[in-house]
Amino acid sequence: MKILLKLISLVGLITTIAPPVFFFLEKMEMDSMKFWMGIGMVAWMVTAPFWINKKQEDGRPQVGVK
Repeated sequence: MKILLKLISLVGLITTIAPPVFFFLEKMEMDSMKFWMGIGMVAWMVTAPFWINKKQEDGRPQVGVK
């Protein structure tokens, strides 16, 4: 489940970053850019809190992967 949340978060970030680049390159209209950035923002905001800074069961924050 955590991997799926990370994947959706990554897609959300890409969907937030790519539209302004396309708009700058004149490949996308302003309304489309705003729409896709909004979708990306919502995807990031909904999924990221579930996996960023998760604490271990004993209450300590996770430190790297061992």
